[in-house]
Amino acid sequence: MKRKLRMGMIGGGKDAFIGAIHRYAANMDGLVELVCGALSINPEIAVDSGRSLFLEEERIYANYEEMIEKESLLPADKRMDFVTIVTPNFAHFAPAKLALQNGFNVVIEKPICFTLEEAKALKQIVEETGLLLCLTHTYSGYPMVKQARAMVSDGLLGKIRKVWVEYPQGWLSKLSEREGNQQAAWRTDPKRSGKSGAMGDIGTHAAHLAEYISGLKITHLCADLNILVEGRALDDDGNVLLKFNNWAAGVLMASQVASGEENALKIRVYGEKGGIEWAQMEPNTLLVKWLEAPAQILRAGANYGDRLSSFATSNCRTPGGHPEGYLEAFANIYKNFATTLMAKMDGITPSEEALDFPSVDEGVRGMAFIDSVVLSAQSDKKWTEYVV
Repeated sequence: MKRKLRMGMIGGGKDAFIGAIHRYAANMDGLVELVCGALSINPEIAVDSGRSLFLEEERIYANYEEMIEKESLLPADKRMDFVTIVTPNFAHFAPAKLALQNGFNVVIEKPICFTLEEAKALKQIVEETGLLLCLTHTYSGYPMVKQARAMVSDGLLGKIRKVWVEYPQGWLSKLSEREGNQQAAWRTDPKRSGKSGAMGDIGTHAAHLAEYISGLKITHLCADLNILVEGRALDDDGNVLLKFNNWAAGVLMASQVASGEENALKIRVYGEKGGIEWAQMEPNTLLVKWLEAPAQILRAGANYGDRLSSFATSNCRTPGGHPEGYLEAFANIYKNFATTLMAKMDGITPSEEALDFPSVDEGVRGMAFIDSVVLSAQSDKKWTEYVV
């Protein structure tokens, strides 16, 4: 293609956190430009946000229905190519469905929908239309996460036996949803967030990372969910035992009341020959521990093609020693999606590296994880089958 992809955005106005992150990420590689938006359910905020982003006045829309209808009537050389949806969980399905039905590709925040049934319906629409849907499971965008996945896929660790993933945060250690914290308010509200709190918000990230790196699928789990801050409506802490499809064992912990923790996502995967360890707050480092050899420390860097996989190096922007973090990982999701979409529009087969971004399938599995965890926590049975 000889132009940038044109992006629309639903949600993500100036009063939102994640919308700005998406815009930074989409813009980082120069492949995407924001051309229109329905940026808030509040008309004043929607207009102010659109103007602050220098959108054309006629492409600042009052709601997503208007945006999708009017964009679909524009000539092909002007209308948006895809839409990014960054609304709270309960407002994911309807705009995604309408966008797909009107021929627009979709990028969407996780979890993909409010219910598993909605996620399955979206998958059916994606399959019927042949359009792309990208789910922003950010942490799979880190180069050393991709390196870990490649090492497991290449069999360097042998058969995987154990997966240990933890995601402690401390930001909900107080009843912040009643103290004016809008991010806390909707994430702890069952009507807007869904049937699970911590497990739905960050537990889904942990589960996705466990499956992404190991190449395995969770088949059974045993869950304990807790509300540790009195007065809260949804779980803010949980522990889950996992079984995978090769009968590897796993442990998953997610908590938003781990006082003092920031965003301490960490994963360890062990096979017959060795294990790997990666931590989100030290993302450029992958620790490799061998059964019969000294441990290794691998570092991210675009100039390390002699020691890292192409999946890792193709998602690095700078030489070793130049830190790349959360925004770059987020941008890698957008870059791979955009590169794939451009190739598709040009009738070219995208590379395997470009195709490496979360899709609607991961979205369905994420919703199945939430359902399974809640079902297990409410059951007196030890193991609950994964309800995909």
